[in-house]
Amino acid sequence: MWRFSCFFCQHVAKRSKLSRPWSRPTAFMSTLLINQPQYAWLKELGLREENEGVYNGSWGGRGEVVTTYCPANNEPIARVRQASVAEYEETVKKAREAWKVWADVPAPKRGEIVRQIGDALREKIQMLGSLVSLEMGKILVEGVGEVQEYVDICDYAVGLSRMIGGPILPSERPGHALIEQWNPVGLVGIITAFNFPVAVYGWNNAIAMICGNVCLWKGAPTTSLISVAVTRIIAKVLEDNKLPGAICSLTCGGADIGTAMAKDERVNLLSFTGSTQVGKQVALMVQERFGRSLLELGGNNAIIAFEDADLSLVVPSALFAAVGTAGQRCTTARRLFLHESIHDEVVDKLKKAYAQIRVGNPWDSNVLYGPLHTKQAVNMFLGAVEEAKKEGGTVVYGGKVMDRPGNYVEPTIVTGLAHNASIAHTETFAPILYVFKFKNEEEVFAWNNEVKQGLSSSIFTKDLGRIFRWLGPKGSDCGIVNVNIPTSGAEIGGAFGGEKHTGGGRESGSDAWKQYMRRSTCTINYSKDLPLAQGIKFQ
Repeated sequence: MWRFSCFFCQHVAKRSKLSRPWSRPTAFMSTLLINQPQYAWLKELGLREENEGVYNGSWGGRGEVVTTYCPANNEPIARVRQASVAEYEETVKKAREAWKVWADVPAPKRGEIVRQIGDALREKIQMLGSLVSLEMGKILVEGVGEVQEYVDICDYAVGLSRMIGGPILPSERPGHALIEQWNPVGLVGIITAFNFPVAVYGWNNAIAMICGNVCLWKGAPTTSLISVAVTRIIAKVLEDNKLPGAICSLTCGGADIGTAMAKDERVNLLSFTGSTQVGKQVALMVQERFGRSLLELGGNNAIIAFEDADLSLVVPSALFAAVGTAGQRCTTARRLFLHESIHDEVVDKLKKAYAQIRVGNPWDSNVLYGPLHTKQAVNMFLGAVEEAKKEGGTVVYGGKVMDRPGNYVEPTIVTGLAHNASIAHTETFAPILYVFKFKNEEEVFAWNNEVKQGLSSSIFTKDLGRIFRWLGPKGSDCGIVNVNIPTSGAEIGGAFGGEKHTGGGRESGSDAWKQYMRRSTCTINYSKDLPLAQGIKFQ
């Protein structure tokens, strides 16, 4: 989801402090935001000046101390003591032991625990949403909405806990039954990215838990406070039910922890959310040990508007998809294909809409647009804008860094590029929208599919034939294929994920639960005879 040049990015960054975008001089306690009166609510989430970043039934943290910063002003919030390699080993052992208890709990009872987790999150939803705004940088309604996603998937998982299972199949042999049995994989490692520091863990955690798995979470180091706060809420639910806390373990950390998870044969499934570049490295490490991985990687998503499109839908959809979360969603619209007959009109309407965007502190209720997450992201934004100009693009809106504290950049529209321009085929995690003209359906469907990623896509049209061609085998090759809605904003009831370099993983709803289980085909002979399959006689 987030493209960055360093290996393993914020998930498993290199040991050199120079390669760590989150490494800064340790802040004095008096300068931390958590000690200022207006941020006293952080302590209601169990946070303090220095927080323990390891949980496995008890709290600890003997690794590097990391300071997290507010993207809106680059001021330090608080500190987190990350996991050491020894603590990682201890946590995995405790998680494996906890699985022996959790696997024996009936699935509907596991669903009851997940229901309680959802209720506990619901009680803290405003504070958690505010923490997401403070530490990640997304606007408050999106921060609260992200926590709501976790609550919603808990509700979904509760119902699913009474429905998971396989069919009884007809056997060709008399006196035999053929059953498909689904069992938990065991320990699910979950590495999440900064841009959805709550929801992505929730998608994995709630479904993995009702399937009978235990979880080990490593969030992005720049959103460590969120990881700690969420885990504290979950830990209380587990402890109140006299269950091992290691069912939902946490190891905040960097390169050593992420690499250990990828290479560890005791981690039965590794769910990784991040860039395609990093995901490829994760996949290779997991595959080397014949492990299972669930990858949610980059997206270079397109909106296509045909000549019959309802522009009252196109403009707000493109605005939200391109500018929401300051362009830092994996489903952000980065390419907008407009039929040549409506191109100029839509671009003019978009420029007017962009001019109305309310910019400010992300936790202010009326703000629609906040900062990028890091200074490095600002530099990537500037580099992409310059590259677009070199390749023949024209910046018709934005393109600059805003003159204010924090990591704010102008939402940007670029026209005039070729559809296959290198920069347009590169996912830049920033609010840059490349706009193209097209002539007909055949060419624009091909342009949608020509990028290496295959996450989300959308068309705007009233033509039913075109809609079903778009949904069919010669239409979009993405995992999310929309009609008359934006590329972003997926519901939890459907399976979320993409094709090609997006990784092929599926999380959240539909049958995504199968990713967290192993399947056995079981043949049961309840007769007194021994007929062989295919009528074979072996006498």
